Amino acid sequence: MSAAIRVGTRRSALAQAQSGQVAAALEKVAGRPVELVPITSEGDTNRASLSEIGGQGVFATALREALRRGECDLLVHSLKDLPTQVPEDLVIAATPVRADARDVAVTREGVALHELTGGSAIGTGSPRRIAQVHVRNPRLRTVDLRGNVDSRLQRVRDGELDAVILAAAGLGRLDADLLGDLQGEMLGLAEWPTAPGQGALAVETTTDAPAELLEALRALDDEATRIAVTAERAVLEGLDAGCQAPMAAHALVEGDTVRVRAVVYAPKDGWRIGVDVTEPLHAGSVERGNPDQEYIHADGRGNGADSAGGADPIRAARSIGLAVAHRLLERGAADLLPRS
Repeated sequence: MSAAIRVGTRRSALAQAQSGQVAAALEKVAGRPVELVPITSEGDTNRASLSEIGGQGVFATALREALRRGECDLLVHSLKDLPTQVPEDLVIAATPVRADARDVAVTREGVALHELTGGSAIGTGSPRRIAQVHVRNPRLRTVDLRGNVDSRLQRVRDGELDAVILAAAGLGRLDADLLGDLQGEMLGLAEWPTAPGQGALAVETTTDAPAELLEALRALDDEATRIAVTAERAVLEGLDAGCQAPMAAHALVEGDTVRVRAVVYAPKDGWRIGVDVTEPLHAGSVERGNPDQEYIHADGRGNGADSAGGADPIRAARSIGLAVAHRLLERGAADLLPRS
């Protein structure tokens, strides 16, 4: 029997659940056994607020070091936790079909966020979600929150918190009726966009991985997901902000176009700057001379349609995301962002 393919994963129940889904799919494609290798990251052991310890790399660094040491053959990350700059010796070899990208507000009685009474305590450690809570209902009070999904929900059941904000994808991947008697309010992406890459997974390996492994991983890749998250992460990259920046970006592929909604938030006063654009993925259809359709490269230079990637939708998606970031910065978004 061929040796098992080893999948590095964080130790949390959610991380192992989503890594297990990738492992099962890979086993079918590769025709080889696949096993999980749990790895402890800094984000799992440091209980400080993510806004204090910094979001970039706290969940990825230890996993990547284990991969480089040969302790596993590939990694499965929550893409929203992954820094936008991928090291030269590593490659995101697959982005499987994205799960639900929305957030969920979980309460005891099913009262919507905008209807909760003043002073109600909302649990979240995300600067983006904190800002969005204050936009939705300025009377609410946010409480910094870490821990696994079960412990967060229990704080609502116990009355310590009136609500928590969670990712719909996480609840779905745990494959259990975790809410029980609690009620969930799905927060629509039009008014409540989420973090770049939320709901998506990144399967990462080394650039010199065996060809047969890379080929098997390519079979797990979903092009529409990769296009969308490439655009979203390019917005974050272009803003030069970390994973914990108070910003949101969500992209949706619609035929030959991609729609990108991106918002940068002030921490608590409700102020925000947003961009909502729909752009062609095939650069030949970009109207020359129209500044709203001009692609912007990482160094800020505007280039015409022929330089945006031709028929390569991934390269075009990145250029579109960078252009969205450029427009946000032109509108003053830098004043709302902490520097990475």
